[in-house]
Amino acid sequence: MKYNKLGKTDIEVSEVGFGAWAIALDWWGKKIEEDEAKRMLKKAYDVGINFFETGDLYGKGLSEKLIGEVFKDMRDEIVISSKYGYDFSEVDQIGHKELPQNFSEDFTRIALKNSLERLQTDHLDMYGLHNPKLNKIRDDLIFKVLDSFVEDQSIKTYQVALGPAIGWTQEGLEAMDRPNLSAVQTVYNILEQTPGNELMKKAEEKNVGILVRVPEASGILTGKVNADTKFDDNDHRSVRKREWLKASLEKVEQFKPIAQRNGLNVTEFAMKYMMTKKGFATVLPTMISEEEVVNYAEMSDGKYISDSDMKEVEELYNSWPSYELKATVPVN
Repeated sequence: MKYNKLGKTDIEVSEVGFGAWAIALDWWGKKIEEDEAKRMLKKAYDVGINFFETGDLYGKGLSEKLIGEVFKDMRDEIVISSKYGYDFSEVDQIGHKELPQNFSEDFTRIALKNSLERLQTDHLDMYGLHNPKLNKIRDDLIFKVLDSFVEDQSIKTYQVALGPAIGWTQEGLEAMDRPNLSAVQTVYNILEQTPGNELMKKAEEKNVGILVRVPEASGILTGKVNADTKFDDNDHRSVRKREWLKASLEKVEQFKPIAQRNGLNVTEFAMKYMMTKKGFATVLPTMISEEEVVNYAEMSDGKYISDSDMKEVEELYNSWPSYELKATVPVN
């Protein structure tokens, strides 16, 4: 496993991180029981993954609870990142619809306190805003509160996680102007490089780490999805249109020869493509088994994609049609 510096901090994070949403939500076609989730977390640590990225929303605290139970006696050996912003206190079921958000000072302080308790720790390596809109990125008070957490050592640094879905370009660009922000998290993969490419460029200039989410393009790049695949309603990928699925599979066929001449399958090539880019901190693939944890971890082996092959993929990407990006609706 290779490790990168997390933005402007001295924190070292594994190239492949553990995105801990899937262990608490059945949004990927599988409900992971708690015992298996704990085995996956332990396996991740055993194969060199030290970065565990979660959020209080995932399973209404379950993801944090599981991480806390597994690593309570190993706190200094791992890097924990969590995030907040959704008020799920009155919600029975976490679904795919946006929940009420709250970034007020009181809510923020309570959210951090609750996360620390569930994670069984007195500090987070990184805390973050979960899917904030542009007016929140521009709210100085929110970041003043986060800065106060850094000062009292409740957290070491903070991030902004962009979403849901893909887009939120301006939100990411303006977030990086915050002097104490160390990371921005975004959907970014070989098929969906907008706005990731633009964000990555500024991240390199600002010494901010990009946390790459959905590097497998909702399963398209795993080889486990085909044109006939149907997703259950509760599966996170059910919101993807059938036309997108078909077009994406056609694009995979276009870059598959580049992967093959590198001796890589599509998944390996897609992961290494992200890890070859300058400015990224860690890649967070969706993992739902111990086997997948091991397989993804083994892709961080210090071998990267050549400049000529990176350029060839870039030319392919630029030949593909553009797609809709989510963005904050302007307020008149």
